[in-house]
Amino acid sequence: MTNKLYKLMNWPLIEEIIYSESCHPGEVLGAHQAGTQTLIQAFFPKAKKVTLCVPSLDYEKNMELADEDGFYAALVPSYGKLDYYYIVKDVDGESKKVLDPYSFGTVFEDKDYERFAKGIHYSVYRLLGAHPVKMGKTEGTFFALWAPNAIRVSVVGDFNDWDGRIHQMNLAGASGIYELFIPGVKIGDKYKFEIKLRDGLTYLKADPYCFEYEDGEGSACVVSDTDFLWTDKSYLEKRSEFKADSSVISIYETSLTGYGDNYESIAENLINHVKETGYTHVELMPVMEYTSDDSLGYETTGYYAPTKRFGTPKEFAGLINRLHEEGIGVILDWNPAHFPDGLEGLSDFDGTKLYENPDERRRYSFGGGLLNYNFSRFEVSNFLIANALFWVERYHADALRLPFVSSMLYLDYNKCDGEWTPNMYGGNEDLDAIEFIKHLNSILHKRNPGVFTVAKEESSFAGLTGDLNDGGLGFDFKWNNGWSSDFINYIKFDPYFRAHHHNDLTFSMIYAYSERFILPFSHEDVSRGLKSMLSKMPGDEADRFANLRLAYSFMFMHPGRKLLFMGQDVGDDEEWRFDKKARNELNLSPLNSGLHDLVKALNELYKAEPALHVFDDYSEGFEWINCISSNACYVSFLRKAESDKDLLLVIANFAGIDQKLRVGVPLEGTYKEIFNSDDVKFGGNKPSSNKRARKSIKGEFDGRLNSIKTDINRLSLVVYKYSGE
Repeated sequence: MTNKLYKLMNWPLIEEIIYSESCHPGEVLGAHQAGTQTLIQAFFPKAKKVTLCVPSLDYEKNMELADEDGFYAALVPSYGKLDYYYIVKDVDGESKKVLDPYSFGTVFEDKDYERFAKGIHYSVYRLLGAHPVKMGKTEGTFFALWAPNAIRVSVVGDFNDWDGRIHQMNLAGASGIYELFIPGVKIGDKYKFEIKLRDGLTYLKADPYCFEYEDGEGSACVVSDTDFLWTDKSYLEKRSEFKADSSVISIYETSLTGYGDNYESIAENLINHVKETGYTHVELMPVMEYTSDDSLGYETTGYYAPTKRFGTPKEFAGLINRLHEEGIGVILDWNPAHFPDGLEGLSDFDGTKLYENPDERRRYSFGGGLLNYNFSRFEVSNFLIANALFWVERYHADALRLPFVSSMLYLDYNKCDGEWTPNMYGGNEDLDAIEFIKHLNSILHKRNPGVFTVAKEESSFAGLTGDLNDGGLGFDFKWNNGWSSDFINYIKFDPYFRAHHHNDLTFSMIYAYSERFILPFSHEDVSRGLKSMLSKMPGDEADRFANLRLAYSFMFMHPGRKLLFMGQDVGDDEEWRFDKKARNELNLSPLNSGLHDLVKALNELYKAEPALHVFDDYSEGFEWINCISSNACYVSFLRKAESDKDLLLVIANFAGIDQKLRVGVPLEGTYKEIFNSDDVKFGGNKPSSNKRARKSIKGEFDGRLNSIKTDINRLSLVVYKYSGE
């Protein structure tokens, strides 16, 4: 090496690169002006010889080996912007052309760093992660990672033999974001990030913003994109008219594993069942494989990547597109509460508590293994809010369900005294998480009219679905787990004993209008040994189906939107099984097919009758007729709309005997039976031809001036519609 070249080189910075400890390798590597010449330096640890080629100058020169670990340098007798490349010959004698990653700039603008630092860069997923781009005429992939406390971050993958020395990334100022454009890296290439900590430890981390993971059991990220040719424009335009307080919502909750081996077959089987039965939405799980919920059977991979078990991200987009083309809405489970304590995941990401709460007594959720997010850090909340918007705006999801909201709201959730830290006012509310939820709901609704959010919250936190301007949290709906728990506790008893549990049947109406509710018979009610809905019902086979028909009918008549887990609408005895073969087997039984026909009829009735949905969130839409006849095990109530002609009278007989009842009615006139859960077409005992109108009779009863008399079969529910005087 010439003495002149030696003196031009910054040896302390070169040492950092050689020992893989540089956070600013671009200050040394690449082309830099040196007087009237250009100093070009490169680091190829596995090279035997490196040749520098500058086509515009017709210049070709073997670079000098400045350090035996693979650091090369050359002086070019010209200055200014140069286009150049290397010919790298390895120890095996093979040569390849290499474009210099350190000769390219960034895709970030200053405002991007500022917005991310403030937690308001809602499309930051377009920059962080791995993105195939074209820099000038050069195609490659731009990598970016937020790891502010790392000494060094490198991109590793098949394209560099997973060697963290080769592609060390540049730290962009005080942003904490490491960046590097690597020419030639393309869609389909595998990668991870290698992070070196301040204590010298080096390990691999998956990309938090990764769009796709490799097939099989591997954990490598895959360079991908989410571009898809959508054809659901008309559906999205109609979706923007959705009103949370009056729209019909009937949800089919399903695990993708139940409907096929790939997204195409899932779409065909799922759409057929959902359309045939009349649901308005499907709730899909799993999609984002980041949970540690054993009942769902999947573990951590990434927030921005749909599961690869059924196909590629574009094929997943195709599933949603087809559902939308058929007029079916899509709800995705989305968990911003916590994440698994996994080595390659978000925990201790850059050697510090970056994503998780730094306070040890606020860090762990559910006793350990799951880490709570640090919502007080803007970049962390930005990661999550951008992720929610990603699924809505890139994958056209219509709603997000948040499953662990209670654990977010309360610092002492599932903890004993001394295991949690109070907030600044001495209370148990997590003020940072509450602010995060408000921010999330505010921006999600602002950017995407018609998209809604659902909270599964097990306490009685006030204002969960309240307006943000009035101090509420801004959710559109809350899962009414209290209703499902109470009702299942009631219906599981033999009718002989139900009189002692009547409060479980009626209690939900005390708080029915405190929030906007969804009534769920969900996977949580039929998993972990809790039995399927059919298996919960008492009695012989005929009674079990009669009870289940009654249960579903009562749910559809009760205020609140509806949700059923897969297989429960055909009376599957298994907790967690439903596929095309199982469906065909079950349809061999008239009771199974009758139950399915009942759910279909209930969905039709729910949509057709304004009284069942227009005032669903207002007390004007419901009125008890009789809720105190516990010994007789029956209830009667009204569902109302704006017009008396839409008035519905509901009578539910939970007793084990047929009953002759007199029921008070609010208006004089005729009441026509429009639904009976014991109809023979549903597998019951009452012929459809037996329906007739009931004319009111004068005389006070149930506190009304008029009443009707009716015969109602055991374990059945009847709906009458007012036909006028």
